[in-house]
Order: sequence, then structure tokens, then C-alpha cells
Amino acid sequence: MIFKPHDYQTRAINKILENKVVGLFLEMGLGKTVISLTAVEKLIRQEYEVQRVLVIAPLKVAEDTWSRESEKWEHLHDLKISKILGSADKREDAAAEDADVYVINRENVVWLVNKYRNTWKWDMLIIDELSSFKNNQAERFK
Repeated sequence: MIFKPHDYQTRAINKILENKVVGLFLEMGLGKTVISLTAVEKLIRQEYEVQRVLVIAPLKVAEDTWSRESEKWEHLHDLKISKILGSADKREDAAAEDADVYVINRENVVWLVNKYRNTWKWDMLIIDELSSFKNNQAERFK
């Protein structure tokens, strides 16, 4: 499917491209994922500012949404998505893959940081459902 962004989506994509830290606070169904992936695609393939993106999402979203959106939109078909999910061995294999976007569920963030603290390869972070990180005392927040 060809992505024809609405004006607000174009503004959001440009905001991501122009700023190092951005929050998209849009209602459900307004295209936050395609907005984010479109900006990621530009940052990787056109701007050369980013090499690997880490997405932290709720489990169901990590399992399906990000890969489904990249398959749905024609301009995103070249993005390789790796899902860092499942057993520790499967997560390690997924993290070792050569991909553009790595998606992990929020429950495994502590594992990821502990495992890859000294070999961190992600240079962009997207947190899907930021409310999951509202408790600054929780390990995943730290």
C-alpha cells in the first residue's frame, strides 16, 4: 500500500527528523507506528544518521504491530525487523541478526541492558506506550 501521509503525519515525521528527542502523543489509530517507521527509514537510508533502532513495546505490539506495519506500507518493505522475543537463546539470536529495527517487549528491557551493556549497538530508541515507564523506581525505567 502506498503511504500518503496526512498533514499532521508529515509534521510528526519532520519533527522526528529535526529533533534528537521527540514525543508523539497522538490518539490510537492516527498512525504513530507508520510515522515512526517512515522517519526511521529516512534516518537510515537517506540521512545516514541512524544504523539500528530499538523499539520497546508491550508484548502483543512487539509480536505483531511493528512488523505488520513495515509489511503493509510499500516504502517500508526494505526495513528489516528483528523481534527480540521468546527464550533467552531466541532473544540472543534475534539481537545478533543484521536488522534495521529490533523490537523487544518491555519485560525484557532489564535483560537486554544487562546482556548488552558493553556491546550496545542501538543508536535510536523508540518507546511504544511510554506510560509503561512512569514509575521511576522500576528497573525498566532505570
